[in-house]
Amino acid sequence: MKHKMLTAALLAALAALPLQAKVVLPSVIGDHMVLQQNSQAALWGRADAGSRVTIRPSWSGQTVAVEADAGGRWQARVATPAAGGPYEIEISDGEALVLRDVLVGEVWFCSGQSNMEMPVEGFGCQPVEGAADVILGARAGRPIRMCTVQKKISGSPLEECTARWETNTPESVARASATAYFFADCLQEVLGVPVGLLIADWGGTPIEAWMDRETMAAFPEFDLAFLEKEGADRSPYAPTVLYNGMVSPVVPYTLRGFLWYQGEANRGRAAQYRRLQPEYVKMMRRKWGNEAMPFYYVQIAPFNYGGPEDVQGALLREAQMKNLEDIPRSGMAVTLDIGDYDCIHPAKKKEVGRRLAYLALTQEYGMKGISAEAPLYESMAVKEGKVELTFRVGHLGLAPLGHALTGFEVAGEDRKFHPAQAFITAWNRVTVSCPEVPQPAAVRYCFKDRVEPSLYNCFGIPASSFRTDDWE
Repeated sequence: MKHKMLTAALLAALAALPLQAKVVLPSVIGDHMVLQQNSQAALWGRADAGSRVTIRPSWSGQTVAVEADAGGRWQARVATPAAGGPYEIEISDGEALVLRDVLVGEVWFCSGQSNMEMPVEGFGCQPVEGAADVILGARAGRPIRMCTVQKKISGSPLEECTARWETNTPESVARASATAYFFADCLQEVLGVPVGLLIADWGGTPIEAWMDRETMAAFPEFDLAFLEKEGADRSPYAPTVLYNGMVSPVVPYTLRGFLWYQGEANRGRAAQYRRLQPEYVKMMRRKWGNEAMPFYYVQIAPFNYGGPEDVQGALLREAQMKNLEDIPRSGMAVTLDIGDYDCIHPAKKKEVGRRLAYLALTQEYGMKGISAEAPLYESMAVKEGKVELTFRVGHLGLAPLGHALTGFEVAGEDRKFHPAQAFITAWNRVTVSCPEVPQPAAVRYCFKDRVEPSLYNCFGIPASSFRTDDWE
């Protein structure tokens, strides 16, 4: 009996030998992955120093050859076709390793804190609307693939992480980031191509944890001396540690663009976030060697951070809104109307993911027919005791016409805000008035924790909260 057991174990070990070839691949390159279509897709790994590594994708049959450097590292670029698959890729230095069920399509990197991390199945006692239908309806044959980087902190950049590509099964969908998955669901439905998601997230973490040391060195208010000390990688909230542990290992996996849902942890430091976020985007584009990569992000939702009148969340939303002007090729999904005052993890993740997808479809993929951008405040003028607000808004203008709008407040020079009456009076204009403020000096819209949003464009995209003043 023991002999038979040893024989079975030996046969199993021999069967696994192709997975243990001399060529070693990072975990983000493997079976079921999605490669970016019509690109020079990056593949990399390790082999014996000086060895010749060949790569043969089944879509072309052409061989790409590279030589491993003195440290055994190699990297190659492989031309990918238009979307399709499944394909196989043979990688060999004399011992072949075959990657199977590889798709070619659109690949997006999705990152942030807990609202990006929140899975389709939800958190404990915190549901995601529509989760049951999405999970039970998932089919492995649908070309959506997810690869989630496992949590890891490090004081220095790592070359490897723990991750694997998963197919669109109910179990995998349930565990995947809800925001990212609903984005992919919409993208795949509209474009009809495979969609791959590379996901790296960690709840409660600030933006500086996702930035590299070189970028953070430009912000002297952050002390980076801890990186030289033992135990520097123990906190996920410290600068650089999540970039090192969870982003560095996936560079330079070829992507179409970035999704970002983060900001709650930087509440209370809005002015600083205004400086940090553009530098984060520059860093990510630099790491991937493409300054034109699109960057779409979610504006944080209202929540009971410090009571209904508290404005720290609104100030962070304001910083995110203003960063639209500072970050080229960017878009912001507003969530003012789908937040939850009593829960920091709103349930309407499908709306969040689809609003991100609308931005990508219209801005990056050239789809026509809707205005995906949120209406944004531009200017104000006071006429006969009323304030006329002008907005930047897409075709068909503001909505809903004829309805009294809620969420607006007016103040005079005394800086005391009063609820105001507001109506849409032109395709891009709202007129605001308040009997208690005959000489208005400033207007605010949903600029607090508890809000009553009411202003949209004609496609249901809500306007961002804003203020016309700069008062402390």
